[in-house]
Amino acid sequence: MVQQPLAYLDPQFLESEEGRPVRILAEYLDPLKRFKDQKIQDTVVFFGSARVDSRERAERALQTLRARGVHDADAHYDSEMKKSRKAVEWARYYEDARELARLLSAWTLTLQSENHRFVVTSGGGPGIMEAANRGAREGGGKTIGLNIRLPFEQGANPYITDGLHFEFHYFFMRKFWFAYMAKALVVFPGGFGTLDEMFEILTLVQTDKLSKKIGVVLYGSEYWKQVLDLKPMGEWGAIAEKDLELLHYADTPADAFEHLRDHLIANHLEPATEQEAATPGIAKTRG
Repeated sequence: MVQQPLAYLDPQFLESEEGRPVRILAEYLDPLKRFKDQKIQDTVVFFGSARVDSRERAERALQTLRARGVHDADAHYDSEMKKSRKAVEWARYYEDARELARLLSAWTLTLQSENHRFVVTSGGGPGIMEAANRGAREGGGKTIGLNIRLPFEQGANPYITDGLHFEFHYFFMRKFWFAYMAKALVVFPGGFGTLDEMFEILTLVQTDKLSKKIGVVLYGSEYWKQVLDLKPMGEWGAIAEKDLELLHYADTPADAFEHLRDHLIANHLEPATEQEAATPGIAKTRG
């Protein structure tokens, strides 16, 4: 008689519809264990476009396009040149995210704590996510990547700390881990995904579902003030006027770092309780 596998070791069961609750629970318990093992107490999350490239790669692509020697009357070439020039301009956000993450990580190393505080965390992919993980590594700190497994997306970037690269199947579990340990949020220019992630956390803060004060920095006022005008929401009464105070605009890594540092010192560097100190990676939440 063939011995039947234990249910929790049976791939066919685990990948079935009935096994979904087990898969969801695994995406909670595995990060929880690894954060404890690596003594990660809390995070600063970077959001932003996956389509932003480094200045070096963007300039190299522009030079390659110019070297093709295609006649200027070629409409396709003109369109490609316009996109490539814009990519070079867009690259400043990559470099700024990299520098901000470096400044933040270097500062956290000066804190007196047995645990790793305010660890730079991203979605784990390219663009702003790569820049944040890269800068954090250059600053000497640990850095986390919460990647989502999608068939049409690139894999994780190479700058995530060993053991802190996570692959999620469920978007909602990935979002949970973005919010659960975050003490601050830095939002660089991005698209629908960036806005979705930002507004989800803003809603949790606004509705008092988080028992911690999260600082939110919108980086790149030129971009955000064109894309996102929230003042009418306050004027119409859709949100309270004070809700607009949740957002701080910054245009240089130095300004963003100063604001983040002041927020983190004022709100999150009080002595931890005995229970918090004994369980790194556990954040306070309501409900």
